Amino acid sequence: MTPKFAREVLGVTAAATPAEVRQAFRDAAKRAHPDAGGDEGAFRQVVEAYRRLQDGPDVDTEVAQAGPRKPRERSLEISPRVALEGGETDHRLADGRLIRLTLPPGLRSGDKVRAAGTELSVYIRAQDGMLVRGDDLWITAKVAPATLRKGGRISLETPMGRRSVWIDRKAAERGLARIDGQGLPARAGRPHGHLFVRLAARTGATDSAALTLLRRFAAAWAA
Repeated sequence: MTPKFAREVLGVTAAATPAEVRQAFRDAAKRAHPDAGGDEGAFRQVVEAYRRLQDGPDVDTEVAQAGPRKPRERSLEISPRVALEGGETDHRLADGRLIRLTLPPGLRSGDKVRAAGTELSVYIRAQDGMLVRGDDLWITAKVAPATLRKGGRISLETPMGRRSVWIDRKAAERGLARIDGQGLPARAGRPHGHLFVRLAARTGATDSAALTLLRRFAAAWAA
């Protein structure tokens, strides 16, 4: 996982302080935690993203190469669903006012939206097991272990509804399938994205120890 992707998972920028990264991690871990009805694949990804950002040097290098830090922009946090379909979202301004915005489909992280005389910078935070990376949507699907060995047809719930997808052997071996043209819609010169599906074996008794360790790690950092 690259630092850039890790920041997209947690919904922070390269200029985020350690305290802001920790808070973003706590919020994301609570939403994705399996014990709270979240998705295990998303939970693992949140933990991996936070651990990646704790490595430090790569993040510092990227910030240094970008030059002096600019004043932090006010952010508009939206879900992957709103980025995909557009629609209404509530936002609280710095003066405490709560406003409702109607957003177009296809917004990307970093896009600018003007509201109440303020320029807001869009950030797309992972939610409900779905995240946005560039133009693409990413989800995790739990499949039978046999499918990860030799491929096969699976039925999965995507942001566009339930789909029947054929997983070839190559995709099964790497644990990743791509569905063309099912990502964010084209907008403002950006191409139509794709849907990437991370394939994870259905959990069982053999996975409980690893999941327990992940939960302990998340609890320790969120404390």
